[in-house]
Amino acid sequence: MQRRTWIETAATLVGGAVLGASLKAETPPAPGRPAISLFTKHLVGLPFERLADVVAQLGFDGIEAPVRPGGHVEPARVAEDLPKLVAALQQRGLRITMLTSGINSVSPGTHTELVLRTAKQLGIERYRLNWYTYDEKRPIWTQLDEIRPKLRDLVALSREIGILPCYQNHSGAKNVGAGIWDMALLMKEYPATDLAWAFDIMHATVEGSTSWPTELALVRDHLAMAYFKNFTWDPQGHHPVPLAEGVVGRSYVNRLKSSGFQGPICLHVEYLKGGLSDPHYLEEAVRATAKDLATLREWWA
Repeated sequence: MQRRTWIETAATLVGGAVLGASLKAETPPAPGRPAISLFTKHLVGLPFERLADVVAQLGFDGIEAPVRPGGHVEPARVAEDLPKLVAALQQRGLRITMLTSGINSVSPGTHTELVLRTAKQLGIERYRLNWYTYDEKRPIWTQLDEIRPKLRDLVALSREIGILPCYQNHSGAKNVGAGIWDMALLMKEYPATDLAWAFDIMHATVEGSTSWPTELALVRDHLAMAYFKNFTWDPQGHHPVPLAEGVVGRSYVNRLKSSGFQGPICLHVEYLKGGLSDPHYLEEAVRATAKDLATLREWWA
């Protein structure tokens, strides 16, 4: 689509207002409501200006930005392209609340120091690590011991730079932290100001079913960001669905609030099919995201 047509279409979908360069900065979150970000993985490929237009008009406070291979910004081009993304967001009153990286050790291959120093210079406060994974043919304790020095070096560099590394729990037998306890043992060695959790309630429930409140209690003192997404069970396993339609519910919000957690929180929209090459995908992505955000705000009210 031409830019003008695309913007008018997106605006209609999210409330009827016409988007434009004069769009005002969003007002701060209302008292009692945490800052809400959008993980924009499902919008990778949009030009930065268009991405910022959509996110602002939807009403988010910021984004969790994939800065990794295949993301909004390729790590090798972070010094050139990340400032452009940040500038486009700032013009609309938005910021990057979490940078999603491909980093889980200090290594030239992931451009670790360049990515983290650039992010810090641009005012980004935290980043998500890439996952550590298990080799099922080797002893688990041995592999956890091998992770410790990698994590120690990465935490030390992050502390020096002044940016907070965060680890997401992700379901799956190969993933360290899927069951929470293994990564929690490693994280126990550090204060929450040096290493924290980006807690994913969907993956915690997939792995722990009814024990997710225990996992939430375990991570709470190191909780930097809470993720929201949902799923249902089917014969093949778990299946991502819109936020209002799955296993996860308002009880998660109630426990977060009763623990004193005030955010930030982040919405993930991971059930959509196709991509931007489909001419109808963007409209559906905007519509689905708006619906999930309304559910999240209702849960937090």
